[in-house]
Amino acid sequence: MAEITHAGHESGAAEKPDMTWKIVGGLVGLSVGFASRKVLTFAWQKTTGKKPPASADSLEISLGEAIAYAVVMGLGMEVARIVAMRAAAKKWHSWKSEAETKL
Repeated sequence: MAEITHAGHESGAAEKPDMTWKIVGGLVGLSVGFASRKVLTFAWQKTTGKKPPASADSLEISLGEAIAYAVVMGLGMEVARIVAMRAAAKKWHSWKSEAETKL
């Protein structure tokens, strides 16, 4: 299977991953995870009028609410991560291309 190198581009296993991109990608992922969780928690409270469940495993909430919360959080956070990582990868690739043409 091809290895992801920089900015989400696939290449043969011979090319090493760009360490700077790994760091940037990790920071983007952490930031987006934190921010999207805050936004989704706020949206849950505004929509339902209740605080999000502390644990979806809790028997104090209904099964339907637990599943709805899990779906909203999982889907929302993953969509936010994909959008942010793709945007960051696109920008990273353009910066790398510009830097290579200046050399």
